[in-house]
Parts: sequence; structure tokens; C-alpha cells
Amino acid sequence: MSIRLETAMLMAAGLGKRMRPLTATRPKPLIRVGGKPLLDHALDRVEAAGIRRSVVNVHYLADSIEAHLKARARRTGADYVISDERARLRETGGGLVKALPLLGDKPFLCVNADVLWVDGPVNAIAALAERWDPAIMDALLLVVPFARATGYPGMGDFHMDAQGRITRRKPGRVAPFVYCSLQIISPALIVDPPGDVFSTGLFWDRAIAAGRAYGLSHSGLWFDVGTPQAIPLVEAAISDG
Repeated sequence: MSIRLETAMLMAAGLGKRMRPLTATRPKPLIRVGGKPLLDHALDRVEAAGIRRSVVNVHYLADSIEAHLKARARRTGADYVISDERARLRETGGGLVKALPLLGDKPFLCVNADVLWVDGPVNAIAALAERWDPAIMDALLLVVPFARATGYPGMGDFHMDAQGRITRRKPGRVAPFVYCSLQIISPALIVDPPGDVFSTGLFWDRAIAAGRAYGLSHSGLWFDVGTPQAIPLVEAAISDG
């Protein structure tokens, strides 16, 4: 099975606390890495995959993100729709719930607007779309092997079996795969929220319990760009090819 992705959700509402002091005057998605804002790195990949409509949620320094998207739309002709969270930051799960009326009733791509990846032999978004199977999946996450999660400071996120089904990292253990902040998710999973503010992890846990959460291993490069100190390291790695 496969899917033709029509809409993307770009998560751009976070406060970017780990990126201070750079985020004192601009939102993290507009921090420049390798000559352009992180948001443009993500949108360039999304649009290269043929997705011309993106819903972008905003909260912190929202006006600057909206102005950036208006200018970008004049250059690219793509359609950017704002999901406004100025009144309250809702985290990732709450952000999906608020944006759902804008996302439609088909599975969509969801990308953190501050993520940076480089495709390997296979285009990551195209690979996710090709792997998608609505008969068995409600969520399909791009993951990268722990050893290739450049700059990642954690202990991993998921285990993955031979069929691609994922389970959570066990407490106190290192998990072999790290979530790349890139996924296809079905609107059917975005139901019964516990409130306005919560993590997408709640939806993943439901899908995992039902055996309908899957992963796909990324074949290229992936970088955690979480702090100002990480930026020159990432730029050097990109420059080295």
C-alpha cells in the first residue's frame, strides 16, 4: 500500500528554551542553520515531496513566523495555513487536536518545524508514503538508529520488531531507535483528548496498545539541533556531505 500525501502539519509553536539566548528574539523555527531557517529546511523537504499545503501552528513570537510564511508563499506559491495557538500553548497533542479541522479527513504528514534531516539513498517522506498501509497503521514514525542520531542527548525512544511495529523504551534502558520528529498519522487516531494541553505520545500509546503504531528506519542523516552549541557542529557535518 501507499498514500499520496496532500497536507502536512508543521509544529512551530514551541518556546525553544534549550536554544536560548538565540530564541530571546526569534522563534526556534526561524533560527538559521546552514544558511537558512530551520522552518525552511523542513518546508523545502515537504514541498519537494509534492505536498503543497502545510498547516503551521504558532504561539511564541507568532507574528514573525506568519510574516516569514507570507514572504515564502510569494516565492513558492505553496499554501500555508495558520493554526493559531497564541492564546495557549497546547503541546504537540493539543496542537494536533486544535489543527484537526484544518487538516482534513485523510492521513497527513506531521513534522516538527525545527528538525533537520538529510535524505539518504531514499527520500524519507516518499519512503513513509510508500510504506503507509491504512489496514494496519494509525501512525508511521520515521526513526533513526540510536548510533546515527547525531547530537541526540537522550536514551532512545522506541524498539521495533521485524514487521516494523514499535514499542516504547523500557525504563532505565537504552532504546535502539530515536524518533526523527517526522510521521504520517491518521485523523482517526486524534480523538478523545484528555484536555487542551498534552503530548502526541498519548496517541502513540493508544496505537501501540492496538498494534497499529509502526516505524520506518531513516537511511540518511539526522541531527538534533537543540542548543546554540549544536549549530556549528551540524553545519560542519552538512558541509562535509
